[in-house]
Amino acid sequence: MKGELIFVALVVLFAASFFYTMSMHPDSEFGGADGEAEGVIAEINPSYEPWIGNLGFEPPSGEIESLLFALQAAIGAVVIGYFFGYYRGKGQSD
Repeated sequence: MKGELIFVALVVLFAASFFYTMSMHPDSEFGGADGEAEGVIAEINPSYEPWIGNLGFEPPSGEIESLLFALQAAIGAVVIGYFFGYYRGKGQSD
């Protein structure tokens, strides 16, 4: 019961901070770390050339890119959840 209350409190705090931030900056766009790093690198060394490019696959739209990112996150969550469940079950059977 205590763990569930802590989880609910964390979710409420996260949601409150998210909605507070969104209300303070309604027109802002949230970018990833890649875009921020690119800007910093260009500021430090404008003649920098990346030593590797993309692997030849460019999603046809932003929605497809978001879908692939969410799918990757879901697969990772399933794998992590499986191993947590496996080791918890293994510990209970001993």
